[in-house]
Amino acid sequence: MIAVAETTSGRAVYWGTGRRKSAVARVRLIPGSGQLTVNGKDGNLYFQFNANYLGVIKGPLETLGLENEYDILVKAEGGGLTGQADSIRLGVARALCQLDPDNRSPLKTEGYLTRDPRAKERKKYGLHKARKAPQYSKR
Repeated sequence: MIAVAETTSGRAVYWGTGRRKSAVARVRLIPGSGQLTVNGKDGNLYFQFNANYLGVIKGPLETLGLENEYDILVKAEGGGLTGQADSIRLGVARALCQLDPDNRSPLKTEGYLTRDPRAKERKKYGLHKARKAPQYSKR
């Protein structure tokens, strides 16, 4: 799930995979200046300059005081922006655990290593949606 590889320049790359709803994010942490790149685009542009999404993603790094030490490169698929942001957060936290095992306890106490299992409930027959029933008629 998490692996370490060497780049051509000799810098260590730390991998982490995050999932949330139907979104999957493959995250790479590379020593750098704190830039976020998602699917080849600048992270600010991809997440529409939304401070909530960007704050969620950088939360694990800020907890450890590493926000300007690593670049985040992400390949995100599926879901919407909220699911992708949460999946990136989990991937970053897992990559930080790979970086140094001592990072695990502060990340765990903040809840960054917990995968959110909530997903869309399936539609049932005879109903409009998962729980929305047709209008009741007494006569």
